[in-house]
Amino acid sequence: MQAEPRKSLVGEEYEVEIGPVAHGGHCIARTSEGQVLFVRHALPGERVVARVTEGEQGARFLRADAVKVLDASKDRIDVPCPFAGPGRCGGCDWQHAKPGAQRRLKADVIAEQLQHLAGLTPEEAGWDGTVVPAEGDKVPAGQVPSWRTRVQYAVTADGRAGLRRHRSHEVEPIDHCMIAAEGVSELGIEKRVWTGMDSVEAIAATGSQDRQVILTPKPGARLPLVELDRPVSVLRVDERSGGVHRVHGRPFVRERADGRTHRVGGGGFWQVHPQAADTLVTAVMQGLLPRKGDMALDLYCGVGLFAGALADRVGEQGAVLGIESGKRAVEDARHNLAEFDRVRIEQGKVESVLPRTGITEVDLIVLDPPRAGAGRKTVEHLSSLGARRIAYVACDPAALARDLGYFRDGGYRVRTLRAFDLFPMTSHVECVAILEPAAKGL
Repeated sequence: MQAEPRKSLVGEEYEVEIGPVAHGGHCIARTSEGQVLFVRHALPGERVVARVTEGEQGARFLRADAVKVLDASKDRIDVPCPFAGPGRCGGCDWQHAKPGAQRRLKADVIAEQLQHLAGLTPEEAGWDGTVVPAEGDKVPAGQVPSWRTRVQYAVTADGRAGLRRHRSHEVEPIDHCMIAAEGVSELGIEKRVWTGMDSVEAIAATGSQDRQVILTPKPGARLPLVELDRPVSVLRVDERSGGVHRVHGRPFVRERADGRTHRVGGGGFWQVHPQAADTLVTAVMQGLLPRKGDMALDLYCGVGLFAGALADRVGEQGAVLGIESGKRAVEDARHNLAEFDRVRIEQGKVESVLPRTGITEVDLIVLDPPRAGAGRKTVEHLSSLGARRIAYVACDPAALARDLGYFRDGGYRVRTLRAFDLFPMTSHVECVAILEPAAKGL
């Protein structure tokens, strides 16, 4: 006999006490029957009415929004953004929390993930337990730093620009994004109609006046004539191949970091916060302390940000190998690092390319993997290379903690860990862990 389908609980409301913050921009609560709720728009210690947004009877957990606050936290503020809140734009997780409270919530998540997945206390990870704001981002409660230099707008059926709702394909039309950098806002994307477009990405480079719009048309749609409030280059995403093609203007933007200019083409990866690239390079180089003549690896190297910083510091007698899977990013990295004779960039997945290089020993390693992390196999290989120090740059504390556990199995300990609030108002946080052989720490 076929089991009867479980009853959906979407729309059901529960009065609950909010417990600790959890990874992902929500807090944990339990119904009177003991079912776990992941509640957005709430803060630890509050009593709220939570309305279920996903889940069914008997499910391991339910997702919910706090739709009424019965007993508010001292860290709660009125939401500054008119488009934030239950059922609205999903771009920000913590608009309802004071800036300092947001950073404490992120610190709690990092600490919980380190303990749960790596068995590390903050002290054992060499971390002081703080999440540091970027320069200029310490704003009073009720104000929002404008930091996001890359914004991907979704487009409604009638051509209005907006942002996706949380865990949804539905679009929340907006007339202004408060966290968008000034260079994005001044383009006026939200003021015009984007007929036939699926999405519009706006990019405002840091350290240059380059502005770029990348259009993704709906199948069969024609590109509009793009007339915005500032000069801008235009690219389009090919609906068949997914490749990005120039329509007019430069096919790249010029980003400035570590005293160097970096070409980033076709909407390729670059840190979104204007202070992020310099902040992370400084943290990585202070942790690694490169020496003249060092042999270094830069894994998941993108357009060569860390490889260039390493090349500057290891000198003509040193060498740097970068590995990156994206074809366009590799082209940009080779262009950006052309002045360095002893820098080589290889294209392909790290787990495939690194074993083929024949490298058995290095002095330093930087890895900045995608959100899923590097994984056990890659970490085991890196641990075998005898690096004096390893810098791990992570945008996801869960993936970081898992990989730190694998590095411990490979004979490495965490020397220091630093956390940076490079995504204000969201649940995301950037970490830099510096590792060294465990025997050295004895």
